[in-house]
Amino acid sequence: RRHDAARKPPRQRAPAAFDLALFKAGKLEFGGGPQITIPTATDDLLGTGKWQAGAAALGIAPQSWGLVGGLVTWQHSFAGEGGRPVQNNLQTQPFLIYNLPEGFYARSTATLNFNLQTGDYYIPVGFGAGKVWRLNGGTTVNLFVEPQYTVFHDGVAPHWQIFMGLNLQFPFGHKAGKG
Repeated sequence: RRHDAARKPPRQRAPAAFDLALFKAGKLEFGGGPQITIPTATDDLLGTGKWQAGAAALGIAPQSWGLVGGLVTWQHSFAGEGGRPVQNNLQTQPFLIYNLPEGFYARSTATLNFNLQTGDYYIPVGFGAGKVWRLNGGTTVNLFVEPQYTVFHDGVAPHWQIFMGLNLQFPFGHKAGKG
C-alpha cells in the first residue's frame, strides 16, 4: 500500500503500565489493576510489618465543572513479621472536585477505611482546596490541602487528619522553549 503524504501519521504516545485495564463507557472512564504493599517502616508503630497484595478499581465521570468518581482498593497480607496481625483491608475513596477560576479548585476526597479482619472502621469527611499551575519548563504543579474529620468509627481512629499533597507532572519529551 502506498503512503499518502497528505494523510497525517497516527498520533504517537508513550506506553503506560496497565493500559489494558483502562477503558471508557460513554462519558465514564474505568480502570483496575493489582496493588502491592511492601513493608518499609523503620519502626513498628509506623507500619504493619507485612507484605500485602490486592486490587484497585477506579471509576470517574469528568464534568464540565470538575470531576466525580471513586477509588476502591483491597489488600490482604501474605508474608512478613510473624508476630504482627494479619492485614485484610478495604478502602473506598469517593471524590468530588469542583473547578474554580485561575486554576483553583474545591475538593472532597476522604478515604473510608475498613479492617475486614477485626471489623474496625473509620469514615471521615473532608473539604479542602487546591491550585494547579504550569511552570515555564512545562511541569504541571498541583498543591492541595484537605482537613478531614472522622464522623463514624469503631476501633482506633483519628478524630482529625489533614490530607495534603504536592504533585509534579513532568512533560514527556518536552523541548525547552516550545511551551
